[in-house]
Amino acid sequence: MAEAKARHILVASKDLCESLKTQIADGADFAELAKEHSTCPSGSSGGDLGSFGPGQMVPEFDKVVFSAPVNEVQGPVKTQFGFHLLEVTSRFD
Repeated sequence: MAEAKARHILVASKDLCESLKTQIADGADFAELAKEHSTCPSGSSGGDLGSFGPGQMVPEFDKVVFSAPVNEVQGPVKTQFGFHLLEVTSRFD
């Protein structure tokens, strides 16, 4: 069964999400931005979600996590919780 490790930043607006993505592309540290801006409890650990398999996260999340390139920031991804930046840090089949 596939398994992935990922981290994310959850924010309320698409604009903020896009701004954070630009900051990361310009060299800002993903984990520091997660600690500062993420509304998810995982923000305190740099957005780290640990390991999980398909179906353990909301469908929009799963679709990205199990298809996107590893170590490349994806988003904004809209879910019922808000807007996410996602980064798959590793994936195993």
